[in-house]
Amino acid sequence: MANAWFESVAEAQRRAKKRLPKSVYGALIAGGQAGHTMEDNVRAFGELEFLPHTAELPRERSLATTVMGQEISMPVLISPTGVQAVHPEGEVAVARAAAAAGTAMGLSSFASRSVEDVAAVHDKVFFQMYWSGDKDDMLQRAERAKAAGAKGLIVTLDWTFSSGRDWGSPSIPEKMDLTTMVKFAPEGITRPRWVLDFLRGGGIPDLTAPNMAKPGQPAPTFFGAYYEWMTTPMPTWADVAWLREHWDGPFMVKGIMRVEDARRAVDAGASAISVSNHGGNNLDSTPAPIRVLPEIAVAVGDQAEVLLDSGIRRGGDVVKALALGARAVMIGRAYLWGLAANGEAGVGNVLEILRGGIDSALMGLGRASIHDLAPSDVIMPPHFTRRPTE
Repeated sequence: MANAWFESVAEAQRRAKKRLPKSVYGALIAGGQAGHTMEDNVRAFGELEFLPHTAELPRERSLATTVMGQEISMPVLISPTGVQAVHPEGEVAVARAAAAAGTAMGLSSFASRSVEDVAAVHDKVFFQMYWSGDKDDMLQRAERAKAAGAKGLIVTLDWTFSSGRDWGSPSIPEKMDLTTMVKFAPEGITRPRWVLDFLRGGGIPDLTAPNMAKPGQPAPTFFGAYYEWMTTPMPTWADVAWLREHWDGPFMVKGIMRVEDARRAVDAGASAISVSNHGGNNLDSTPAPIRVLPEIAVAVGDQAEVLLDSGIRRGGDVVKALALGARAVMIGRAYLWGLAANGEAGVGNVLEILRGGIDSALMGLGRASIHDLAPSDVIMPPHFTRRPTE
């Protein structure tokens, strides 16, 4: 299509809203409780300002870096997100786009496509795990991911099931049986292109979690996997260290918002951490990660790779995070909107928008490489950062 290309993540979101059924789109934009955290994730970047140079700007800029042992062409990774019912190819389309862009991808335990399918089209996959089931279950999933070719493990800890929403959660069915299809038929009628895409791709999504399947058993439904997760005792730092001992590759702890937790993660053996509040989908009134990033980066940045996710919408946001201590960022909603808007090409479109924005910001700041960025490139207003009350 001649008009398939879009020029901003905001336009990708607009097209996603136009294409997706109401419930599916609602699942992409929903934030915990009143949505204060989700709003602050985006707003905080706008409070930071650049201080550009005027002359002797670099003619060429380097965006390349390494994360968790993988060389990537720019400091933007695909963050693991759950069941991707926005497009029939789901995570496989995302993986192909990430591979074409030269960057790495996190794959969720709750993904709609298996780790084997995704690793078959991309060789830079990090497998994400929630603390779900017993230790044998955890090891089985990790070993399966390793056998499929996963290069690193991401353990997500930033979740307390505080996800009730003041305006009501989007309706997500447990399985797509006849009764459910009749119930959601009015939404499908209003979004026929989405329905046709899935029918051409093999049928309406079955909402299972293939990466949570136990050996010899069928994949559980998304809510079946979610229930196991909810009923599993929350891990201790000793548990995290135990899993680290059983995984011999790069190991990231995702969900860090406090300096002391960053230090505990490093002590447990993490080679990377992600400063994250789960995209605003967890405990509401949590500050944007960019507000706590500088202190965490100073505390542990020489011991582990520090990444950031939540709220990235522009290449300039990426550069602000790097200037304040992040090695790279991970994106979630942005690429899902791209996937909804135009499939694999839409994901690639979002990544190229971010790449262009990073490059432009580097030029304006007079930096020849992302590794040259420094806090002095950013003007931080008073009271921007957040610290616990003494």
